[in-house]
Amino acid sequence: MASPSPSHPTYISMPSDPDGKLIDNEDLLALVPIHIVTIPSQLPEEFLEPSLERKLVVGFDCEGVDLCRHGTLCIMQIAFPDAIYLVDAIQGGEMLMKASLYFQYGIKLHNVVDTQIAYSLIEEQEGRKRLVDDYISFVGLLADPRYCGVSYLEKQEVRDLLRQNPDFWTHRPLSELMVRAAADDVRFLLHIYHKMMEKLSERSLWYLAVRGALYCRCFCINDNDFADWPPLPPIPDNLIVEGSTPEEEILSVLHVPPGKMGRIIGRRGASILSVKESCNAEILMGGAKGPPDKVFIIGPVRQVRKAEAILRGRMLEMY
Repeated sequence: MASPSPSHPTYISMPSDPDGKLIDNEDLLALVPIHIVTIPSQLPEEFLEPSLERKLVVGFDCEGVDLCRHGTLCIMQIAFPDAIYLVDAIQGGEMLMKASLYFQYGIKLHNVVDTQIAYSLIEEQEGRKRLVDDYISFVGLLADPRYCGVSYLEKQEVRDLLRQNPDFWTHRPLSELMVRAAADDVRFLLHIYHKMMEKLSERSLWYLAVRGALYCRCFCINDNDFADWPPLPPIPDNLIVEGSTPEEEILSVLHVPPGKMGRIIGRRGASILSVKESCNAEILMGGAKGPPDKVFIIGPVRQVRKAEAILRGRMLEMY
């Protein structure tokens, strides 16, 4: 039998009060343990052996050095309602990380609720149009009183330390600051998730599921057009109404000739920004964090095809 993982005390948010405000009195918040996990058996059974009959929602984040195709994953944070688990990839090794990266371990993410996507959909529902590349930060999301209303001043301290020492998350043993910072990045996620689910319409929930799935595939190039990935969620029957049925959304991957990505992006990003402004689609560049010669386009079919045509036209101008 595995020995119990070491734990540290921390506070995690409780359900909101009847007025919908986050309870901010620490005396009323549940004191839950933070478990440092170095072997799989230290994780909850419901996480290791998921069941279709039992819904499981957890908060999830990662810390590491240059997290990308070839970076180093150091910690995975998993928040349950009654505990936080910090999965130590440095001490746990490859066996433990069989639940982590696609490129290094072949893992495919599924059923991911991206809080940035959910936030954008709620903003659209409420009549606010998001500017190009204007994404809500995690600190901004925490501060928004509609979801949490909590300041996160310690985040800047960790950012300063990371600038001074990019290998910050590789240090062992984990310091109290490292444990607290890692836990703080997930401890309010379940509260935020439930707040967002209350606000999202059925139409937006479908968009959230599809876009979350497409973003999980982004950067994960394979040779079979993602045939071995879980299928995208179909449009629910009750949303199929003449004249207002949601348009299918897709991911398109464009190959850019070697050395030409700079021409696609343009001076200070001006070229790619003009394409984003003319198309209702997300356009992401491979660069250092993904295949360097690829452009990824996510959105409604017609908008994706429009972006493809513009980008292909610009690539032809290079010759």
